Amino acid sequence: MTLACLAAGLVAAPLQAQTTTTYSNTASGAINGTTTCAAPLVRNFTVAASYVVADVDIGVLASHTWRGDLRLTLQSPAGTRVQLVNGDTDNLSGDNFNVRLDDDASQTVNTDGNTVTHSTSAPPYQNQFRPNAALSAFNGQNGAGTWRLEICDQFPSSDNGSFTRADLYLTSMPANYADLSLTKTVSYASPAFGASVNFVLSVTNAGGSPLTATGVTVQDSLPAGFSFTGASGFGSYSSGTGVWTVGSIAPGTTRTLTISGTVTATSGATVTNNAEVSASSAYDADSTPGNGAAGEDDGAAASFTVSGTRTAGIAPALTCPALTTIHDWDSVSWSASATSGSYALTGIGTMTFGIAISGGSFLSNATYGGQSPTRQNAVTGGLSPAQYSLFQLVDFTSQAGTVTTTMTLPTAVPGVQFRLFDVDYSSGQFADRVTVTGSFNGTAVYPVLTNGVTNYVIGNSAYGDVLSADTSANGTVTVTFNAPVDSITIEYGSHAIAPANPGQQGMAIHDISFCRPVGNLAIAKTSSIVSDPVNGTTNPKAIPGATLRYCLLVANNGSSTATGVVAADPLPPTVTYVPGSLRSGTDCAGATTAEDDNASGADESDPFGASFAATTISATAPTLAPAAAIAVAFNVTLN
Repeated sequence: MTLACLAAGLVAAPLQAQTTTTYSNTASGAINGTTTCAAPLVRNFTVAASYVVADVDIGVLASHTWRGDLRLTLQSPAGTRVQLVNGDTDNLSGDNFNVRLDDDASQTVNTDGNTVTHSTSAPPYQNQFRPNAALSAFNGQNGAGTWRLEICDQFPSSDNGSFTRADLYLTSMPANYADLSLTKTVSYASPAFGASVNFVLSVTNAGGSPLTATGVTVQDSLPAGFSFTGASGFGSYSSGTGVWTVGSIAPGTTRTLTISGTVTATSGATVTNNAEVSASSAYDADSTPGNGAAGEDDGAAASFTVSGTRTAGIAPALTCPALTTIHDWDSVSWSASATSGSYALTGIGTMTFGIAISGGSFLSNATYGGQSPTRQNAVTGGLSPAQYSLFQLVDFTSQAGTVTTTMTLPTAVPGVQFRLFDVDYSSGQFADRVTVTGSFNGTAVYPVLTNGVTNYVIGNSAYGDVLSADTSANGTVTVTFNAPVDSITIEYGSHAIAPANPGQQGMAIHDISFCRPVGNLAIAKTSSIVSDPVNGTTNPKAIPGATLRYCLLVANNGSSTATGVVAADPLPPTVTYVPGSLRSGTDCAGATTAEDDNASGADESDPFGASFAATTISATAPTLAPAAAIAVAFNVTLN
């Protein structure tokens, strides 16, 4: 299993002046029993002008029953051949072919539905699809000469049709351009866990380029399983954004960066690091910065596979500042086939479970407790005596199928730990993948996953690659959150070594230990000078008669909702409170809600309260959730 990481939203190179010329062939011809792939229908395009090709599109219009029988190949004057349309003889039964093939199209040809019929009128072409093999193979070649389009019927005795026309669109290279290419290597192909590894990136501007590329950046978002320790070489690199700022690259120049780190994935894991030129001032004929397209020379990847004999990892201890509450499946119920449930947790409140399936269906098996999802004790994780767990037995129809379990808590807790049973693999049958993510106030929180013998861990995902018995601990993955979370999502599915149709597979969620929530209130006080009797509001000074503004900020840095919050600020005799100046909010800058000076009335719950009595300012909040804050601002006169 490989894990690749590449950031989206990158900046492409600016457009340059280019010319696109259309060459048409409208000589009709039959596509019938004689139009075999050994003797295809050929249509040529003659290009007289000599210029370097920057981009190629081709539109083809043909009538034909069962469009999936057609195969299209384009050959350049240089002899480069690209099979643009492979056909889809098993599934595609729609009629006619009315398509402009373009590498930049979002959808691949022959994926528009097996019963969709194309129109018989073009141009403009009814559909714009990406070819099965890239037209960019022709970029950089001279356009002059004869371009050859071959059309054949893979089953000529079954369905017939006719060729109507084709249009070849050739875009010429602008006068000024820079040909950037990127390479990447890794220092060790099989490092051990904890070993130091270097990724070396090199971006080159070809010697024949007429232009120096400026503003060049490379996006290299580091993958899970590799922990960054430093970078050296040309320019600067930010591990936070993944951006290598290269700057300018003259023709014939190579810039190099070395990214160093340590291996954090477990034995057997393959970690892949992808990179791509993300911005450049110059046009590049054979690649577009930041488009994420495979096969372009401005992208590169390097991988390592973690070596060593795998042993079960040792899970970190769950660190709880207060008591622990355990959700024990032995002492609670779950209705077979149910996809939701709620449970009271001592000292926390009511937790809800929600389970959703996509790309498959739950199965019923008496050995595993009946209709899944269900509580069962046949899959035990090696525990003796056997304990109950929540089992998900599914039939996935593709590698994309998933079961997503979401645990939602009424308030954040400081930490959580639980085990997943039977994360494993069976050759030709299934390959488990499980990804666990937490959330705290809408921000993602990632756990530590501890592997078993039959699975390995990369970041917050575990992958099965060896078979584990139902009663074995080999397939167990331990999940540990030692940071506050208020929800947890478990996504169970397949990874790349699974069959296209994985079929039956299962995973169980065992008992869950929750740290009980705690509050942690912190208070800060700030001040500013508003005015003084000499300077007014222009550069005021703290002299007698000056007006000062104070702000009290109370924040809940804990994982529990605080109730009945009261903060008091006794004023010293050196200042006098300015009546009617109390304001409240969630931060000092936003403290604009008016509060009167007494401790009663509607202003005491809008949603905060504030008052002044004798010499003391008071601020109140009935509740203060984790990460929430109350701010109270007021003015005083300096005596």
